[in-house]
Amino acid sequence: MERFWRMIGGGEPGWATLAQRLAESFEQASNLSNICAILVRMADDRMADIFAAVRLGSADPGAARRALRVLWDQLGPAGDPLQRCVVAHHLAVLQDAADEALVWDQRALAAVFAPGTPLDDGLRCFLPSLYLNLADSHRRMGDFDGARMQLAIARGHLRVLADDAYGEMIRSGLDRVEAGLDAGSTERLAAE
Repeated sequence: MERFWRMIGGGEPGWATLAQRLAESFEQASNLSNICAILVRMADDRMADIFAAVRLGSADPGAARRALRVLWDQLGPAGDPLQRCVVAHHLAVLQDAADEALVWDQRALAAVFAPGTPLDDGLRCFLPSLYLNLADSHRRMGDFDGARMQLAIARGHLRVLADDAYGEMIRSGLDRVEAGLDAGSTERLAAE
C-alpha cells in the first residue's frame, strides 16, 4: 500500500484529494485497465473505510486485520464483489500463517467469480495480483506444483495491466515468487 501512495503522489491526502489524484492519474493513463481507473470507480465511503483499515497494516497489522474483518462481515456474502475482493485480498496479505493467507486469497478470488458477477475491468484488473498471491501462499505451504500453476495463470492475465508502477510491482512480484520456487523456499518473501 505504501508503494501505491507513492505512486499517486505520497503524503497524507484526505479522501477527496485521493479521489482527485486518482482521477488525474486515470486521465494520464493510456490503458483503461490501469489500477487508478479502478480505484476511482470504487471511491465511496465504504472504500474510504477499507483503505483506512489497510493503512493501519503498516503500523499495526493486528488492528488492520480486525478492522478489515469487521468490514468483511458488514459487506456480507451479498456485498459489492469488488469491495469484498479488496478486503479479502488485503486480509490475505496481513496473515502470518500461509494456510490462513491461502483461505483469504481464495475468498478474494471467489468474490471476483461469484455467480452473477460480471467480470468487468475493475475485477479483471485484480486477477494478476490475486493469482500472484495465491501462488505465493501455495509456495509458502510447500505446494510448489500448485504455486507454479497459479503463477502461470497470473502471467496469462498480465495483459490487463498498464505499463506503470502498479503493473511493474505485480510483474516483479511474479519474478520473486518464481525465484522462491526455484530455490525451494517456503519462507515469507521480504517486502520490496
